[in-house]
Amino acid sequence: MTTLKVHNIESAPEESKPLLEGSQKSFGMIPGLHGVLAASPQLLKAYQQLHELFMNSSFNTDELTVVWQTINVEHGCHYCVPAHTGIAKMMKVDDAITEALRNETPLADSKLEALRTFTLSLVRNRGNVSQEDLDTFYAAGYGEQQVLDIILGLSQKVISNYTNHIANTPVDAAFEKFAWKK
Repeated sequence: MTTLKVHNIESAPEESKPLLEGSQKSFGMIPGLHGVLAASPQLLKAYQQLHELFMNSSFNTDELTVVWQTINVEHGCHYCVPAHTGIAKMMKVDDAITEALRNETPLADSKLEALRTFTLSLVRNRGNVSQEDLDTFYAAGYGEQQVLDIILGLSQKVISNYTNHIANTPVDAAFEKFAWKK
């Protein structure tokens, strides 16, 4: 099992220190993922910027959660699934949505299910989705912007999921109660 160092403000490279201070201010703690990413100030900065951009995309909180958790679960991320379960609770996302995503079961809301299904297709096919996949997604009420916004969210999740696989990042204490395994 591989591990990478989880930095704090004192141990982080100089360029990462202000970024970790920002994490501390925003979250009241330094998430373990941010501590790991701090070894590469550029990657930590990219992750934080992608997170901010995706939060301000065309998706509402339910849809953000669907994209994030669909990717987290598909990638089998032991760290991100519990973290985004807690984040979904903070964002007041219905627990039924979160549980369906964690358990890989269809969502009751047909539009959200179309988002989940299309996101899965995008991930599993590495972007090579069919016209039928696109047509089904569009028929559910989404458009080209949402296709591209999923790619934005996927970019963020590749950074976090892959890093957590390599680092074996410990789940933050605040999210331990939401532990998950694929």
